[in-house]
Amino acid sequence: MTPNMSIDRRGFLKLGTTGVCCWGLPASLATANSSDTGFGKAKSVLLVMLSGGPSQLDTLDPKPDAPTEVRGEFGTISTAIPGVAVCEHLPKLAQQLGRWSILRTMAHREHNHLLATHIALTGRPTPLPRGGSDLDRVESRSDFPNLAAALDHVRPRSDGIPTGVSLPNYLIEGPLTWPGQHAGFLGAKHDPWQIHGDPSQPDFKMHALNMRDGVTMDRFHQRRELLASVGVGESAATSVNDFRQQQQMAYNILTSGKVVKAFDIHSETDATRDRYGRNKFGQSLLMSRRLIEAGVPIIQATMGIVQTWDTHTDNWGRLKNTLLPQLDQGLASLMDDLEASRKLNETLVIVMGEFGRTPKISTLPGEKIPGRDHWAHAYSGLFAGAGIRGGQVIGQTDAQAAYPLTRSWSPADVCSTVFHALGVSDETTVTDPLQRNHFLINGTVIKPLYSGAEDSGAEG
Repeated sequence: MTPNMSIDRRGFLKLGTTGVCCWGLPASLATANSSDTGFGKAKSVLLVMLSGGPSQLDTLDPKPDAPTEVRGEFGTISTAIPGVAVCEHLPKLAQQLGRWSILRTMAHREHNHLLATHIALTGRPTPLPRGGSDLDRVESRSDFPNLAAALDHVRPRSDGIPTGVSLPNYLIEGPLTWPGQHAGFLGAKHDPWQIHGDPSQPDFKMHALNMRDGVTMDRFHQRRELLASVGVGESAATSVNDFRQQQQMAYNILTSGKVVKAFDIHSETDATRDRYGRNKFGQSLLMSRRLIEAGVPIIQATMGIVQTWDTHTDNWGRLKNTLLPQLDQGLASLMDDLEASRKLNETLVIVMGEFGRTPKISTLPGEKIPGRDHWAHAYSGLFAGAGIRGGQVIGQTDAQAAYPLTRSWSPADVCSTVFHALGVSDETTVTDPLQRNHFLINGTVIKPLYSGAEDSGAEG
């Protein structure tokens, strides 16, 4: 495998609405009927993960009347929703906001990146205690399974299409591996595929999905039949059976044209690739669209390496010059394509980080350029597709975007909404190593995303 593109061996082998404040477009312009709960409407879910936590004040919940030390450096622009503004550096999103719901009152209690990431990706607190340092909070097989892994457990596939794909990089920083990225206590066979590589690079290629030179498909089938004829002793039967299950998954994937074609991003026209942006953000979103078209149920597209959006320093420079323009361009192209192909009706798209940023601007010791610190008490996310009612803002924060004034929604609620959209029953459970059952839907489905102001008790 080339340095810029790999898939790890493990990943390949296993080959309530009270108090909600809502502003929205007229119901006739909404994307879903007000009585629609969205159950089972999603065939795919795309989680666009902004690792590090973007500032709510400098993106989706600006406070232009706040003092300078809170408001920050950016201005605002009007959007497709009358009376609703977003950051001036999100012009394409502003134009497309009729497709999106902004949820401004996401909240939880964990301000640590590692623990908050586990909460965001699983809807559960990280199992603790693990010790007193971050090194004791890294990824563990005692973790709760993430969305894709849990779905793979309750709906195992045998058609060569993975239940989950994460791209373009694993969330690792030095010795620290962020928890919540795999199947946890369910075991490695349910881990989502983890792609390592930058799809914007000219030599990007899924080498793991190509036959070796000289190996034809007929020869590959012959090798498969020979392997199946080899017997094993009874004492080794269990471990060999587990390995052969993984081999079968790998075999199905290698012989599935859909998956192989999905990763061939070079088959896209230059015009399409330019439209998404020739950068890791844009091309990861283009790859995600291709995986949606191939039928992958859950895709996680992380916008940057771990802590890319962790803007303690140079918050406004990084957002203005790189992060927001690339995200804005890629998301707009993704939504245009999903709408044109009618895939948006059956694809739930979520854009969020693990938390937000502090209302008060600060400067780290030894630094000269200010930024914002971690803040989980109130932050914003975007939701669209699969029955979501577009053109609305759900929830209201205080004058500094510090705390919700209306009902807050937790990561457990977001994950429950994902399972609900995929048609997972409220009664579906997974069993941990201590034989305890856990409901997958452990929060409240965010029904205002579907029903809008009509059922929220707020003015429209």
